[in-house]
Amino acid sequence: MSDLEQILQQVRAGKLAVDKAIIQISEVQHQTIEYTTIDHSREQRTGTPEVIYGEHKTPQQVLKAFELILGNGNNTLATRLQADAAELLLERIDGVTYVQEARIAFKKLTEPQTPSTSVGVITAGTSDLSVAEEAAITAEFYGNAVERVFDVGVAGVHRLFTRLEIIRSCRVLVVVAGMEGALPSVVGGLVDKPVIAVPTSVGYGASFQGIAALLGMLTSCSSGVSVVNIDNGFGAGFLANLINRL
Repeated sequence: MSDLEQILQQVRAGKLAVDKAIIQISEVQHQTIEYTTIDHSREQRTGTPEVIYGEHKTPQQVLKAFELILGNGNNTLATRLQADAAELLLERIDGVTYVQEARIAFKKLTEPQTPSTSVGVITAGTSDLSVAEEAAITAEFYGNAVERVFDVGVAGVHRLFTRLEIIRSCRVLVVVAGMEGALPSVVGGLVDKPVIAVPTSVGYGASFQGIAALLGMLTSCSSGVSVVNIDNGFGAGFLANLINRL
């Protein structure tokens, strides 16, 4: 029985006044520490606990949030970590896994149920790997099997065709590309699966730190292509997990 259910049960039994129950429910649902408010009830509402976005947080802020989410019995994930924050997590919390390329740290208390179908993560180039790995590790954190197909961009599109059997075996595809962002449109025209396009800030001057790829993906002529924001590997991996579990 959850803490919330216990509080409601006490109210029904007349053992707890309503005004006091409101305070306790508020404390159960969220917890404020310094500049951070931890949303403890997010898993009950959405099926997944809160994720820590580590960019611009101090190592101590990341550590405290990680400890509170983990202490509430949740699998815990932190993204976009600076090296010093990752080092502190590894030092202070046993069993933390840190993936440097993806800048992700996590710890699982329970293993999620694994869907029978898989998520595909495809990159145009090697320069897109950090964002792609953020997507892949996120999808794996939520229990999905991930097929990685890297460095198959349109500059050598024949490389893509040799991997189509693997790509078509996946239920949902995350396609990561910078420069002009053409790869998701190509993939979208070859498969009958949803494609999540991820523009990256990779490219020369007129790519405008990923804006050119973003606009190209938003105006894709392939049906079934959706787009997340520039470099948002986490968002793509999270969405792929939701689709793979439908």
